[in-house]
Order: sequence, then C-alpha cells, then structure tokens
Amino acid sequence: MDSKIKILSDKIAKAHLGGGTERIDKQHNKKKLTARERVNYLLDESSFEEIGILVTHRTTDFNMDKELYYGDGVITGYGTIHNRLVYIFAQDFTVFGGSLSETHAEKICKIMDLALKMGAPLIGLNDSGGARIQEGVRSLGGYAEIFHRNVKASGIIPQISAIMGPCAGGAVYSPAITDFTMMVEHSSYMFVTGPNVVKTVTNEEVTSEALGGAHTHATKSGVAHTTSSNDVECLEAIKALLAYLPQNNTKTTAKIPTELNDEIRTQLTEIIPSNANKPYDMHFVINGIIDNDSFFEIHKDYAQNIIVGFARLGGRSIGIIANQPLHLAGVLDVNSSKKAARFTRFCDSFNIPLLVLVDVPGFLPGTDQEWNGIISNGAKLLFALSEATVPRVTVITRKAYGGAYDVMNSKHIGADINFAWPNAEIAVMGAKGASEIIFKREINDAEDPISKLAEKETEYAKTFANPYRAAERGFIDEVILPQDTRRKLLKAFSMLEDKKVDLPKRKHGNIPL
Repeated sequence: MDSKIKILSDKIAKAHLGGGTERIDKQHNKKKLTARERVNYLLDESSFEEIGILVTHRTTDFNMDKELYYGDGVITGYGTIHNRLVYIFAQDFTVFGGSLSETHAEKICKIMDLALKMGAPLIGLNDSGGARIQEGVRSLGGYAEIFHRNVKASGIIPQISAIMGPCAGGAVYSPAITDFTMMVEHSSYMFVTGPNVVKTVTNEEVTSEALGGAHTHATKSGVAHTTSSNDVECLEAIKALLAYLPQNNTKTTAKIPTELNDEIRTQLTEIIPSNANKPYDMHFVINGIIDNDSFFEIHKDYAQNIIVGFARLGGRSIGIIANQPLHLAGVLDVNSSKKAARFTRFCDSFNIPLLVLVDVPGFLPGTDQEWNGIISNGAKLLFALSEATVPRVTVITRKAYGGAYDVMNSKHIGADINFAWPNAEIAVMGAKGASEIIFKREINDAEDPISKLAEKETEYAKTFANPYRAAERGFIDEVILPQDTRRKLLKAFSMLEDKKVDLPKRKHGNIPL
C-alpha cells in the first residue's frame, strides 16, 4: 500500500508543478502569479477542492504523446469565497501556453455543469494562448461547448471572467458572454485577431496593448468592466464584486448589518449648483445616499456620462444608474445607453433593486450618433428598464428633459417610486430652446429680441421647469428635500422588498440588439 500511496503523491506533486519550475519562474518574472497561486489566493484558506488533477490530453499527432502534463493546462474545482460556494477554473500558462485542448475544455465544462446544477457563481481565470493548434477542430469544438454552457448559465448564476494574460481568437467569446470581465493592466489582452493578422489584412501597425490591452477595453470598447494594476488587485476585485451578488437567480444578496449614519447627508443640499448649466459630480450624490464607502463602480472609464455600479443601502445590495453631469452634461448617447442597459438586465436577472439618479438634458445630437444607431441603442435602455421587475426607484436631482426623461426610469415605464428634488426641471426641453420655438414670432417682432428671449425664457422656466406639474399629474410621487433622500430611499426599498410581478407567458422579448 505504501508504494501505491507514493505513486499517487508523486503524481500530485508533478501536477502541482504545472509546466515545471523554469516556466513558473518565467511567469513570476512577468510579475504574474501562476494559476494555482491565483486559485489559492482567491478562495478561502484550505477551501479549494480540485477536480481533474490527473487529466492529460489524448493527442498523438505531432509527437504530442511524448509531452504530457497532469491537469492539461487548466486547474478546475470548487471552494468558498467569504464562506460562499463558488466554482472556478484557472488556465495554466506554464503548460502549452494555457492553450485549450479537447480535455482542457472537458474539464472546464464539467465545472460549469456542476455550477449550474448547484446554483453557485462561476469564476474563470483566463491566461491562454488560444486553441491548441495540434488538435485542430477538436479544440474549436471545445470552445463551442464552453460558449454553449455560458449561454445556458446566463441569468441563472453569476459568471465572472478575469483576463490575467493573453486571450485571443475564439477564446474571447466566453468572457464576452459572462456577466463581468476584469482585466489586468499591461499583462492581459483580448482580441479576435492579433496584430500580425491586422497588419496583413488592413496594413495597420498596432501593438497588442493598443489593440486589446486592459486600457483599450476599459475606455474604448467597453469589453472590460474593471481593470487592476496586478493579479492580486484583480483577485481582490472579484472578492469585492461577489459580496454584492446572490448565489443565483432564485436568491437575494444577504443583508449586511450596518450603522445608519446620517452624518454626511446634509451635504446633499449644497451639491447642485444654482446655475443649471454648471456641472457637478454625481458621485457626491451617490456617496451622500448610500452606506459609507460601499460603492463598487462598474465600467468606470467607459461612457463616463453615465455611472453604474453596486452599493449598499441600509445593508442591502442595490444597483445604481446615474447620469454624470461632469461628462457631456450627462446626456444619453450610444455607449452610455448600452452600458446602462446591460447593467440593468444583470441586476434584474439577479434580484438586485435599482436606484436611478437622473440629471439628463436629453440624447446627444449629431450625425455620428444617428449613423451609429442612437435610436436602437437608446431603445436598449428603454427596453431593459421597462422589462425589469425588481424594485425600481428614481430620484430626479436636476434636469429631466425630453425622451430621456421617459427612458431614465420614469413612472410611465413602470418605476415603482419616483422622487424629485425641489430644483428638478422636468420638461420637453430646456427653457431657452422651448422659448425660441413657442415665442418665436413674439421674439422676432420685439425691438430688443435678446431681452425678449431672456424674458420669455424666465417665464417658461418659472411655469414649466420645475417638478410640480409632474407631481400634480402623479408622475412624481413626492418632491423631497435633498437631505431626506437617504431616509426616503431606505423606506421605499424596504416597502418594495417583497415586490412580485406576474409576467405574461412568452419565450423572451426581442430587445433591439
């Protein structure tokens, strides 16, 4: 028996070495953790249980049978994070560059199936050179098997992808389907076709970093939801994110005991400038409402004219969507509409209540926006909020003009409670534009058209640019003082906690993709 135990011990020790000490050293020299180090850091101490540690590939072509590694380039298993069950796979770049083989894919699929059966989050740590070329279509089939499971699990269990090295070709589509994609700056990149192919086809000279690095995907494409400066920071971000999410779509996030400290809330009265055209940072409003230091922003560097993220309110997890007057005056455009729509659908899938903070002058005009589909993209946000059945509360802090008023969780598209601050302006358009249209003849006939316009602008603003017309119609449930916002929201979300909506039977809606 002792000899057999030694055989097992030797095999496990060999598996723990991955591609060997030399390749592990190379990984460390790049300031990257190994796959096993990442798993052990992410999960609660001693909680990891590995599945498939002794799996090897089955390829004999190109003398591959002479090079076998236990685990076949991916570590798979389950464990806990903050004592909550999670399933995980981590690609090992020290083994064949983390390339995906048929058996590599089978290991990942087994973990995905278990995660779905048990209703627990799935975390993928990606660090791979792509499909294993020596296996041809078998590796491509492996990718498709993974993609299919990503789609089946979507909206049922949270799926998080961390890109901690290369992720190219077909490999990019699994992270793209998952709920959140996190990247590490200067050591991770994602692209469908690499710089060499780009140069051959389009004659463009571009580096891997510029084409698909973390900064590129965080600012330009929106593929990356968060970025981190190193592996450890990325793994900590995963832990932080999970704290806001439930185990699956049948659960809600646990309430965390919190002190309801209203010390900073009075500052809300001073945030909005007296000049309606002057910007302010909506982050100050968010921080003046939520539990202290609880905001976890998503897509921080992409479409900055809208803010989305998770927070705690009275210990409960909520999703926040907020126009950002500091960027493009907080208008809705193509990218901000897509960003907010996707976040809305995630929150609705996982029973996370939504708070929408509104200061929106309208949709961004221009040929660029129209030609890039502001109509269908703006409709994405309208569709997402309209179909959301979670508790939905809106606070209009300042402007709510035109169609953007409707789209930003208005009462008309099913919001449960709608508040407005006393300085809110709810109208078809701004006072100046409206006056130029309504009083055009009167202004043109005046001896001093400029003074007449100013007079009519003041008249229009006094009559319409306020929250009271909407409140009289019941479109606004209550006009509240800024300093009372947190207290009102705590009561509103508590009241809505057991909200239930019976939807008509259908396969699914046809969102304008």
